[in-house]
Amino acid sequence: MCGRYASARAKQELLETFEVEVDGAAEEELRPDYNVAPTKPVYAVMSRTPKANPDGRAVRQLRVVRWGLVPAWAKDPSIGSKMINARVETVAEKPSFRKAFAERRCLLPADGYFEWAVLDEAKAADTPGKPGKPKKQPYFIQPADGEVMAMAGLYEFWRDRSRADDDPLAWMVTCAVITTSAEDELGRIHDRMPMLIEHDRWADWLDPGAPDAREFLIPAIATKMKAYPVSTAVNSVRNNGPELLEPLGEGEGDGRPLF
Repeated sequence: MCGRYASARAKQELLETFEVEVDGAAEEELRPDYNVAPTKPVYAVMSRTPKANPDGRAVRQLRVVRWGLVPAWAKDPSIGSKMINARVETVAEKPSFRKAFAERRCLLPADGYFEWAVLDEAKAADTPGKPGKPKKQPYFIQPADGEVMAMAGLYEFWRDRSRADDDPLAWMVTCAVITTSAEDELGRIHDRMPMLIEHDRWADWLDPGAPDAREFLIPAIATKMKAYPVSTAVNSVRNNGPELLEPLGEGEGDGRPLF
């Protein structure tokens, strides 16, 4: 996964779709984002036990977090820009992710994600004698039924020790997307994709007391997804609008719909 997705649904729709009990983002509503990039604020659904909850029951809530996980032990939050994805093959063992995978799992709502397919031909080299970079065609990949996509995620809390305890900016909440190998038609675009959690597994995945969350990680079936080429305008994070999700017309760009 190259690190871009779209998340344009209204917060109220997400609260209802994910059956959220507590709006942890009550004072912050994100604008529709058609070109979500690392370090941007995003919505995350998680289950946490409020300190004031007498029965110790975890409550499902929606919060705003920053994309790019910063481990609690990190000295500097800048490491987050390099930790936007966690590979499913190593997430349970890698020091940067294993504690969050065991205790702090979340769902990251999305309308779909972007991926870039490498084309056969390469553009002319700028320097004689050196190969040029291959051309890439961006694709938008989304659930075929148009429903919201729930990406498997991890979240972590990072404490800024330079700030006072009562400073609202003393704590940062960050996240990462768990990725898996892309098979069949999806693999023709890129060999990796976000791990998706089916609706009937949301509660189990979010349960911080689940003994082994690896059993909930099942790759999405390619036939449940659709992909089509989109404009290279998505290459720049400065571009952000619904037009980024529009399919290319016949004869436009370098790619054709795959499925």
